[in-house]
Amino acid sequence: MSELWRPSEARIAGAELVRFARTVSRERGVDGIPAPDADRGSGRDLGPGSDLMERLHAWSIDDPRGFWRAVWDFSDVAASAPPVEIVDDPSRMPGAEWFEGARLNFAENLLRPGRPDADALVSWNEHGHVRTLSRAALRAEVARAAEGLRDLGVGTGDRVAGFVPNVVEAVIGMLAASSLGAVWTACSTDFGVEGALDRFRQVEPSVLIAGTRATWKGQWQHTGERVAGIATELVDLGLEAIVLLEYGLDRADQGGDPAKGEATSIRAHLPDSVNVSTWMELTRPGSPVPEPRYEQLPFDHPLYILYSSGTTGPPKCMIHGQGGTLLQHAKELRLHTDVRAGDRIFYYTTCGWMMWNWLVSALSVGATVVLWDGSPLAPDATAMWDLVARERVTHFGTSAKYLAVAEKRGLRPSRTHDLSSLRTILSTGSPLLPSSFDWVYSEVKPDVHLASISGGTDIVSCFLLGDPTGPVYRGELQTAGLGMRVEVWDEDGHPRPAGVPGELVCSRAFPSMPVGFVGDPHGARYRSAYFEYFSADDAGPGGPDRGHADATGAVWRHGDWVERTDRGGWIVHGRSDTTLNPGGVRIGTAEIYRQVETLDEVTDAVVIGQRWDGDLRVVLFVVLREGLDLGDSLRDRIRTRIRDGTTPRHVPALVLQVPDVPRTASGKVSEMAVHRAVHGQGIPNRTTLANPESLRHFERRPELSPGD
Repeated sequence: MSELWRPSEARIAGAELVRFARTVSRERGVDGIPAPDADRGSGRDLGPGSDLMERLHAWSIDDPRGFWRAVWDFSDVAASAPPVEIVDDPSRMPGAEWFEGARLNFAENLLRPGRPDADALVSWNEHGHVRTLSRAALRAEVARAAEGLRDLGVGTGDRVAGFVPNVVEAVIGMLAASSLGAVWTACSTDFGVEGALDRFRQVEPSVLIAGTRATWKGQWQHTGERVAGIATELVDLGLEAIVLLEYGLDRADQGGDPAKGEATSIRAHLPDSVNVSTWMELTRPGSPVPEPRYEQLPFDHPLYILYSSGTTGPPKCMIHGQGGTLLQHAKELRLHTDVRAGDRIFYYTTCGWMMWNWLVSALSVGATVVLWDGSPLAPDATAMWDLVARERVTHFGTSAKYLAVAEKRGLRPSRTHDLSSLRTILSTGSPLLPSSFDWVYSEVKPDVHLASISGGTDIVSCFLLGDPTGPVYRGELQTAGLGMRVEVWDEDGHPRPAGVPGELVCSRAFPSMPVGFVGDPHGARYRSAYFEYFSADDAGPGGPDRGHADATGAVWRHGDWVERTDRGGWIVHGRSDTTLNPGGVRIGTAEIYRQVETLDEVTDAVVIGQRWDGDLRVVLFVVLREGLDLGDSLRDRIRTRIRDGTTPRHVPALVLQVPDVPRTASGKVSEMAVHRAVHGQGIPNRTTLANPESLRHFERRPELSPGD
């Protein structure tokens, strides 16, 4: 893989990672971390950028207590009581206790930094600019919303659910709930009734904040009927109040409350015991601002409930703690992404994807958070680059799929937009294709830090991230996260060398592990999900040699199939639970996608392994450009491209055309849903998909008649 970018000495010298390293060296005298050299004022005294990250990472996993205490101090965490112990036993997974004795509040830490007049939130949608809130205005609105929730009876430990578009009111609602010690959970307004209820039924919220309008591809979507359906089902589970939000219409200062009509309609479906109000009634614009109150809570007090995709069963409801989320995000934003006070960060996401939670945490750094509601390609294909230029975005986050689509559409943002403010591009959701690396550096900006990152809802953060002080290589993620002991193991729990793919595991505890699952009081489902694949108690996977894991502990098996490169970078080959295994040879699906998506004719694809004649055959489904049909010539070109770019074992036995592939609400291709459709297993929760109707193109196809 060729080197595509290397930061200048000036950029290295100004990086937050370097400031952290110098602080650690000065205050802790850590061996191997270079001492500060104020006279030189450059990055040269720190050695090569990649070497600095390597040394910091080695220290962070060898001394987790020292490292996480340093992150706490460097992030200037606001806490009413300091920790008496950083971690009791980092080898115990699950069950390690972090920052015992600390008392803090997540919302307070996000609202505290920054000048009062600085922009905190900027909201846009497909129709243009919606709202901008200064830090002072955000604090005032959170205080009003918290007072309104308190009046509705919300207190510590209660659950507040949001069925909301990605607008400032969603952030305000989350911060208000957090300030009270309540737990926030959300689905975006593109969920159907059953998809939302699959999640909210398990959570049993006492208050539902619901958007009655959202926008998609230039059209306003009215969601009031879905809100009524969701609320009706939740009443018997303890729902006490609904707060309706309708944005994009006239606001109170223009003479009305546009949600009142919806409130009247929805109230007719509900018993009198349920309080139905509007957002403006909750927050009372123009009233005196209440004195902010922040409940001081333990480090692991529940903050968020996030959900797995739920395409093969009920979604897992993962509870994340306030302190672990705060510290992990501070580390990733400051040290790996180089976000600083005054920066302007944008990530294309919905409120139902963990990247929304990650994005909002940038408030804790003093950055401005830019929000978008709608399609990334509306009102036209340049919408995201228009936003970057207009808002002077410094950090632009998106999905790997979006970058591939932008390339396929022939966009050349460097020639059409002023991107001088842009320092970093972030990509996640799926492995970033090598061709997308090339496109970013040739058509977007040659001196941008392109960071492909990988983690999950399960940890509300990342295992693999960027290094703003090190080079970017084509097709590689730069580094494992600081404080994350990430390794590559084979099926028997043995470490694999560089260049050999295997299971991604984390063999030491970290603060953002879930507090637990909803409805799992003894932790059985939690342990089964992550810790029992490699077991110390049997002779199967994880037998006598379990890498670095302690004999009494477990390891986190994430379900990603990854490879460490000789220079310390990483390649993600796809999910290990959908890894193909024809003839006993394991193949990552991302290896096939990398080849297929270089073809101009192909706009999307999904690949699965189909059981066939006692083995497995590879089946590739492709979506072609409008007006194209899959003939023998194109089918042969696809197979040749895969064979030339990988191995003959990667070549699919069948290549079939479909008009669409199923994706989750966060935009990820659902290989498992296709696998189940092809094998006639049924999809328990079709409504969790953004486009469940696409599955009919995979079911009962004559080309896929079952083998023996």
